[in-house]
Amino acid sequence: METRAERLSPLPENVVDISVTRREWNGISVDVNATRCSGPAETPLCLESHTRLSALLEEVGSPCEPRLREGRPCPIGYVPRQLNLMPAGMPLWGYSADSRLVRDAVLTFDPKDLGERLGQPLSATELGTPRLRFSDDRLWTLMRLLAEVVDDDDPSTQLYGDGLTAALFATLGSRREERPSKRQGLAPWQLRRVLDFMESRLPGRVELSELAAMVDLSQAHFSRAFKASTGVAPYQWQLRARLERAQAMMLTTPASLEQVAEATGFADAVHFGKAFRRVHGTTPARWRRDRKG
Repeated sequence: METRAERLSPLPENVVDISVTRREWNGISVDVNATRCSGPAETPLCLESHTRLSALLEEVGSPCEPRLREGRPCPIGYVPRQLNLMPAGMPLWGYSADSRLVRDAVLTFDPKDLGERLGQPLSATELGTPRLRFSDDRLWTLMRLLAEVVDDDDPSTQLYGDGLTAALFATLGSRREERPSKRQGLAPWQLRRVLDFMESRLPGRVELSELAAMVDLSQAHFSRAFKASTGVAPYQWQLRARLERAQAMMLTTPASLEQVAEATGFADAVHFGKAFRRVHGTTPARWRRDRKG
């Protein structure tokens, strides 16, 4: 699937540059686009062969306007943090009278396949009807959080993004509310099975769909039940387990911090140090020194 930057070559008039970062979670392609302009610009936003949900993350200059047809103004007035939902087969254009920078996040997906993957049916009516310039703070925030980690290669980001997408579509496209469980958390055997599996896969990536399928729950239901049982989200549990393994290495081996970081799935000692400090409030070197004397 071509990105917007690949599709719009050569660039439209007054468009100086388009950069795209792409990542996939739960079969959903997430594109974060940054478009720089030098004056009035109207461009096709591409990806029209897929169902798309987009969020305007940042705009510098005059407001951005979604258009169903080139040259035809949007009939809906401006709203901050705007979202747009477009069914497959319907093109969408973007226009601004004087923009300098526009950042947006676009999720492309197949509703039927996504519903099966999430373990919850998605409304064909809800996702098959175009919606321009609508506002939903929860949806916008979930998309912003996805955009912030689209280029983060840390293994725990897989579970983090899976959880965000599950929450997003539970909000957007569920045909029915899941019946609340009389037992909020997972059964002991379910929790043990899931934790044993996660431990066996450390420090590698684990997908939320795998965990939910092990106990026959939708991803959204599983995430809620897991947090009720453990007090943390699945990605947080995995990150903490990696850090606990790192602590054990620092206490029982002479491994350098670079070696500890590599063994526990961090890109380097810097990334390891930042994650360690967020959780423990101190640096790995100081923590090790205080305990080894």
